[in-house]
Amino acid sequence: MTALTLSTAAASGLRADAIVIGVAKGTRSKSGDLVVAPGAEAVDKAYDGRLAAVLETLGASGAEGEVTKLPAPAGFKAPLVIAVGLGTEPEKDETYDAEALRRAAGVAARTLTGTKKAAFALPLTDAADAGAVAEGVLLGAYSFDVYKQNGRQAKNDAKAKNGKAPLAEAVLLGGKPRDAAYKGALARATAVGEELNRARDLINTPPNDLTPQSFAAIAQTAAKEHGIKVQVLDEKALTKGGYGGILGVGGGSAAAPRLVKLSYTSSKAKKHLAFVGKGITYDSGGISLKPAGHNETMKCDMSGAAAVFAAVVAAARLGLEVNVTGWLALAENMPSGSAVRPGDVLRMYSGKTVEVLNTDAEGRLVLGDALWAASEEKPDAIIDVATLTGAMMLALGSRTFGVMANDDAFRAAVHEAAEEVGEPAWPMPLPEHLRKGMDSQVADIANMGERMGGGLVAGLFLREFVGEDIPWAHLDIAGPAFNEGGPFGYTPKGGTGTAVRTLVRVAELAAAGDLG
Repeated sequence: MTALTLSTAAASGLRADAIVIGVAKGTRSKSGDLVVAPGAEAVDKAYDGRLAAVLETLGASGAEGEVTKLPAPAGFKAPLVIAVGLGTEPEKDETYDAEALRRAAGVAARTLTGTKKAAFALPLTDAADAGAVAEGVLLGAYSFDVYKQNGRQAKNDAKAKNGKAPLAEAVLLGGKPRDAAYKGALARATAVGEELNRARDLINTPPNDLTPQSFAAIAQTAAKEHGIKVQVLDEKALTKGGYGGILGVGGGSAAAPRLVKLSYTSSKAKKHLAFVGKGITYDSGGISLKPAGHNETMKCDMSGAAAVFAAVVAAARLGLEVNVTGWLALAENMPSGSAVRPGDVLRMYSGKTVEVLNTDAEGRLVLGDALWAASEEKPDAIIDVATLTGAMMLALGSRTFGVMANDDAFRAAVHEAAEEVGEPAWPMPLPEHLRKGMDSQVADIANMGERMGGGLVAGLFLREFVGEDIPWAHLDIAGPAFNEGGPFGYTPKGGTGTAVRTLVRVAELAAAGDLG
C-alpha cells in the first residue's frame, strides 16, 4: 500500500522521482487557454511563468484524466514533472471539487507505477481536499497481480504490476503535518482506501479460491484484528434456522453456503445501521444456466458482500460512534442434481414461501433471508448492496448504481451520500403496479415478475423481507461493481469496490445525527 505523508516543503527542494501538478481548461479569459492549477506556483515560476505555454506546446489541454510529462526545471531535485488534467477551471471564488482532485490523483498514481516517491502539488484549500487527493492516490495505485509470476515474486523483491511495484510513497505538498484536521483527513483516507482495496482483492479473487467458506474465514480474521464481533452460520445452522433462500441457492454446489454476521459497536452510539450484502462467490445461473459469454466475470457477483465487509471494518478502524451490523449472504450458484429447480418452492427465513421461476434470480433469495435476519434486530435503517440485475445496467449504464427505498427521504439521503463521496448513483422508484407480476398460484410470491422494469421488480421483491417501519434502501450495483473496460481516474480494470465509500459516509452521517 502506498505510504502517505503531508509536507509544507518547497517543491524544488524535495527529493522525489516526480512532481505531480494540476492543469485545467481556462474559463476566466476569452481565450480559454490552459491554466496551471494552484499548488504548482513554484514549478511555474521556475519556467518563468511559461509552464502553461510549454504544456500546450506538448499538446496538453487540461482535459480530465489527461497526462503530460516534461523534464523538471533546473534546480529541482525531482527530475520529472507530471501534469494531470483536472477538467474545467472553476469559476472565480470557487475551488476544484473533491472528485476532480480524487480522479487526478488516481490517474497520476497509476501513471507512477514503478516509482518510489512522488510529490503531489495539487490544489489543496483545506483538509478535505488533502483527504480527496490521498484517497485518489491509494485507489489509483491499486493493482492485483498475486496470480501472476511477477506478483508471486513481489513478496520477496517488491515487484508487481508488469514487474513494477505500485507507487511506494506519496507526499502531499501544501498539507499541514501538525494540523489535526489534515492528520484526520489522511487517517480517514487511509482506512477507507485500504478497506476498499481489500474489497477489490476479494472481487478479483477467482472463485476456485474464494468460496463461501473461505470468504467467511477472511471475515473472521479481519473481525478479530479490528475488535468486531463475528458469527458464522454454516449449513447445519442455516438448516436449523430455516434459511431456505440461502440454502436453496447454495444447494447445487459442493461449496456449502454461509451467513456471516459482523457487529461493530460503539459505547457512544445512538443509532444502529444494518448493511446487507449479496455474496454469490460464483454465479453460473444454476439450472437456468447463463448463456456463453456471460459466465466469465461472474466471480464479481459477491461485490455487495465485499462492500459491506469493507465498510464495517472501515467503520471500526475509524471508531465511528454508531453501531454497524454487516450481513454477508454467501453462496455459490451451481447446477447439479441437488440444485434448486425452476418450479421449486422455498420457505424463506421469514416464513414466506417463494416459487422459483428462474434460478438465475438467486441474489434476491439470499438477500431475502439476510434482510429478515437484519430486521429482527430492529435497526434504525437497513441498506442492502447487490449486483442484482442486468436491467439496472440497461437503465443506468456501467458506472452508475440505482438506489431504491421504502422511504423517499431515506433514499434521498443515501443518494446524496453517494454523490458526495464521488460514487455516481441515481434514485429509482418502486412502482406498486409491478408487484402484481410476482403473484404465484402456489406460493406467497414468485422470484420473477414482469420483464420490463426488472431492476425495480427485484427491489419490490426485496421489500417483502424488510421489517415493518424500518427505513430501507437497496443499491443495485450491477453496472459499476466490475469494470470490464480500461482503467479511468482512480478506477482499475476488474473489481472496483463500488458502494464502500457510500456505506461509510452513511455511517458517518448517522454517527453525527445528520442522516435524517
